[in-house]
Amino acid sequence: MLNHVNAGARLDRLPIGPFHRRVLWLVGMGMFFDSFDNTLSGSVLAAMLHSHWSTLQLNSFFMSATFLGLTIGAALSGWLSDRHGRLFAYQFNLAIFGAMALVSALAPSMHWLIAIRFVMGIGMGAEYVMGYGMIVEFVPPEKRGRYLGLLGVITGAGVFITSVVGLVAIPSLGWRSMFVIGGVGTLWLWYLRRHLPESPRWLERVGRGEEADAILRQIEAEAGVTTPVQPAAVPVHAPEPRRVNISVLFSRPVIRRTLVAIVSNVIVLFGSYTITGWMPTFFVSQGMSVTHSLGFNAAMMGGYVAGPFLCAYIADRLGRRWGVAVAAVFCAALCVIYPFLTSSAAIIACGFFLVGGVAVALILGLGGTPELFPTEYRFRGAGLAQTAGRLGLIGGPFLILNLFGHYGIGGVIGAVSGLYVVVAVLLAAAGIETNQQSLEAVEPDASSDHDQAFSDPTRAHSRA
Repeated sequence: MLNHVNAGARLDRLPIGPFHRRVLWLVGMGMFFDSFDNTLSGSVLAAMLHSHWSTLQLNSFFMSATFLGLTIGAALSGWLSDRHGRLFAYQFNLAIFGAMALVSALAPSMHWLIAIRFVMGIGMGAEYVMGYGMIVEFVPPEKRGRYLGLLGVITGAGVFITSVVGLVAIPSLGWRSMFVIGGVGTLWLWYLRRHLPESPRWLERVGRGEEADAILRQIEAEAGVTTPVQPAAVPVHAPEPRRVNISVLFSRPVIRRTLVAIVSNVIVLFGSYTITGWMPTFFVSQGMSVTHSLGFNAAMMGGYVAGPFLCAYIADRLGRRWGVAVAAVFCAALCVIYPFLTSSAAIIACGFFLVGGVAVALILGLGGTPELFPTEYRFRGAGLAQTAGRLGLIGGPFLILNLFGHYGIGGVIGAVSGLYVVVAVLLAAAGIETNQQSLEAVEPDASSDHDQAFSDPTRAHSRA
């Protein structure tokens, strides 16, 4: 029985070609429609409120249901993909939020729509975990950062296109049309993505070596690689099939990575949500010119496209660890400056750079997380970190409003700026650089705890 096919080394040696670009587009379009379905809530809720189909209170329940679904989806996606395969989990979550988007268009009342949105959010929450993880497992080390940035470009485009489509579709076709557009597009992609191959890295690690080898041969043939594969430069800990209990994430060799991933995900998600979702509102509520809000919104559109393009350029030069740290310091500085600007040109320019920095920190923070964990529990590690980040978003509004009520906008921006400084210091002190390295080369060192995790999948690690 063929188990050891050297999947990692064979994938890493491939030149970038049509296969990688196809994976990028199929994965990227999934995150595009996830972004579309996530972003449409702003225009849809406003339209429903205007037509008295909903109320402010029901709109808040709609948003809470979305965040709760996203949190559960992020957690479930890690278990599904590590247990049943990347392809199964990827298609399963896409089918959920595509089908539920169409069902949303038929909702007879806002109460029904809230319940449907919760289920839809479960599928949406899985997409970011799966998307970044798939790119990490297929793209060679020297181009992983670039592809993570390009993935961010496609995702950011979803935010812009949603606003444009909503501007045209809602006045002429009604708010239900937005769910139809998102649902049809998502299910169309589900059909196209059925031929996306399973990850050979995962297949090899669970003992399905023949399948892994067959997929690798197809990919190699498409890339024109016919030379025999060389032995892996980094020894694999164990060639036998192995499944790992989630408790390995808190074992001694791994817990540092787990904690760094959790803190990074919480902060970059919280910072992005606060800066793009709350700061313009706070400016206006404190009597500042509405120009602040309009200028920031214009800057946000540009920054969410320019930031990922910059990320694609610098990610393989700075790496994920230092890329996030530099972006976080940049954001911390601009957060402090932004509220005190009065010139419209300065507001737009500063907002543009701030949102661009936020986008870079978000992409490299979330996208670099799967690189920290071995194949056996890569998606559970990334899923746990994103779940913590989503939980932070659920409680975030209460914290933000409390800070604003007691300390004004200075308290809010001070907290956000301070959090960015925290993540920069954390990564500088305890971060693990994965740049330009094989995923197998950056796995936790073999130790007694690690070996026990692989040999006994039911044994919980009592030492952290």
